[in-house]
Amino acid sequence: MHIPQGPTDALDLERFDIALQEALQPSPEYDIARWLYVPNRYSEYRYILGTRGSKPLICIGINPSTAAPDALDPTLKSVERVAHSNGYDSFLMFNVYAQRATRPDDMERFCNQELHEENRKAFRYLLSLSERPAIWAAWGNIIDKRDYLKVCMRDFAEDGRACNAQWFTAGPLLKSGHPHHPLYLKSTTALLDFDIEAYLDT
Repeated sequence: MHIPQGPTDALDLERFDIALQEALQPSPEYDIARWLYVPNRYSEYRYILGTRGSKPLICIGINPSTAAPDALDPTLKSVERVAHSNGYDSFLMFNVYAQRATRPDDMERFCNQELHEENRKAFRYLLSLSERPAIWAAWGNIIDKRDYLKVCMRDFAEDGRACNAQWFTAGPLLKSGHPHHPLYLKSTTALLDFDIEAYLDT
């Protein structure tokens, strides 16, 4: 369980570019040839956690919990299984908001714009790893927890559009119209085309 220790605007945020360079250096904690972990240590926020490969699937959730390299939580284990089942050799977990909170209700009430901008740099980096990025929308109904989450999501949709990204959802949409959260999906769940623009319009 991770409960935020306070608002993220009280933190001395590590810039994504600096955190990425540190994450590309050898670590005694995990194999950097297998893992991408930014920042490369446990903190109050996380930009990226995933595995390395030539055909990655970018999965977008809402916010990170306790997962770390070689210590995936149930959600990330499901993400990895679904990615492999659909023909991807790796997964890259990204979140609409970078603040760690096991319970979404514990997320801060207001968006830290500085954190969002650094998180957006992380997303653009992930998009740069593929000629045509594949993005799995996987946030479930949790996106309704905070109004700012949908505002942040519009920025990521814009970034994806600029890179001609492909968007997917795992199985059909929920009755609410949101894409499924990965946690309880079967590993064989097929990825289906997802119209992110139509989703944001409604």
